Amino acid sequence: MTDISRSPSPGEPFSPRLNRHSRRFRMVLPVFLLASVLVIHLMIHPPPLLAREAQISDVLVTQQADSITVYARVTNCFTREMQSAIMAGVPTTFTFLVDLYRERSYWPDKKIGAAVIRQTIKYDNVKKLFILTVEGNRNPTTFSELESAKRAMAEMTARIAIPRNVDRRQGAFYVLIKAKLDKVRLPLYMEYIFFFVSLWDFETDWYRKEVSF
Repeated sequence: MTDISRSPSPGEPFSPRLNRHSRRFRMVLPVFLLASVLVIHLMIHPPPLLAREAQISDVLVTQQADSITVYARVTNCFTREMQSAIMAGVPTTFTFLVDLYRERSYWPDKKIGAAVIRQTIKYDNVKKLFILTVEGNRNPTTFSELESAKRAMAEMTARIAIPRNVDRRQGAFYVLIKAKLDKVRLPLYMEYIFFFVSLWDFETDWYRKEVSF
């Protein structure tokens, strides 16, 4: 068996396996070195907002005849690296989970309603616009400035229908709210450039807000 780890001796037939391995090594080495530099850079200079935990704030609950509407905002949810990825055209999705519960004395609290809101922001480099889409809404909102798009992206409105068999006069009610960033999926040609973005995500703690009917 030919040892592909050594160079061929004078007069020894050339091994194509050796040539293939050499080419593969030369192709992988630059990407490996760049990824190593990025990892070391992040260890020494971590993104500033990673140290601040994303959290839910500014929660407001309003009532309608057969439903409630919940307004909320997630803070500390963007980093400079995330913004760079967005500017490069990488779609970014926030998912908001909103659950309505009724308290019970001797049993676990009962979930009586829920809503899932998914919002995606994407930059159109041709039109120079930030496009914000909400799942289930066919009319996207556009912004010419990143800061305006970020504010809209971080805000959520959810409507939860209340079942007819629920007596609002009996018991106490509350909502739980959580926000999370869906794992960023990068095109293959961008993975080594935004390596740190593909590894970063967030998920807030559950935020509780009492509901009085």
